[in-house]
Amino acid sequence: MEDIIARMQDEKNGIPIRTVKSFLSKIPSVFSGSDIVQWMQKNLNIEDQVEALHLGTLMAAHGYFFPISDHVLTLKEDGTFYRFQTPYFWPSNCWEPENTDYAVYLCKRTMQNKARLELADYEAESLARLQRAFARKWEFIFMQAEAQAKVDKKRDKIERKILDSQERAFWDVHRPVPGCVNTTEADIKKSSRMKQPHKTRKVNTHTHTHTHTHSSPQAEKDNQYIEYDPFFTTPEPSNPWISDDVTSWELEACKEAGQQRVKRWAFCFDEVMKDPVGREQFLKFLESEFSSENLR
Repeated sequence: MEDIIARMQDEKNGIPIRTVKSFLSKIPSVFSGSDIVQWMQKNLNIEDQVEALHLGTLMAAHGYFFPISDHVLTLKEDGTFYRFQTPYFWPSNCWEPENTDYAVYLCKRTMQNKARLELADYEAESLARLQRAFARKWEFIFMQAEAQAKVDKKRDKIERKILDSQERAFWDVHRPVPGCVNTTEADIKKSSRMKQPHKTRKVNTHTHTHTHTHSSPQAEKDNQYIEYDPFFTTPEPSNPWISDDVTSWELEACKEAGQQRVKRWAFCFDEVMKDPVGREQFLKFLESEFSSENLR
């Protein structure tokens, strides 16, 4: 799919991208559904229009391009306007976002007084449900949303409009409209490995051959995380559900990062992003460096 998208975005032979003027406003960087179908039939040797629509709908469902005014990611062969997704939000490049990330996004949307950013009914219901689920940490979520909203306000108007639509499309993929297919349930990395079975088999054979001389990456990772696994290492402080010691909960509620927590952040950047305290510390660092817009 990404190879096709790259061809679609080619300056010479790709889909013509234009800015459309409407009443009192401009719609930047768009193309129509009929443009996509015509390009596919011409450049992919697809004679059947239904087949072109099917392929286009699959690509839209995975978020590679999206309708600018609809949460339902599908392709229509008409004048509906579409926009390409930035590679940063492509499924192959993205992490699986958590509910706290979704809560921050929805909360930020409520702070922006734009008709195009109003929450749909299902999004408003999701926000209410998340607010109940994260009642104890909602203040932190609100602060994150507020910081991101401030960064967005400093952007150029056209750039902000494009980024808002791309972020919305990202969440339409990962938190789709009820009744729509959730394409993120498939393992993109596993699918990528299946495309190169010979390479995967060669890597596996190499690993088994050198078992006695080299430890596998998985074994190294297991050794790295062993002190955080309660099955192998007695947790300190102890589990509050087993003992009467509530120190663990107090440390979780505390915004100060302990030594063991910081040590885990050093494993990889994902560990920082998965930890709410880590994200907060990272946000503070970016703000001190005037780079908090990088969270986008």
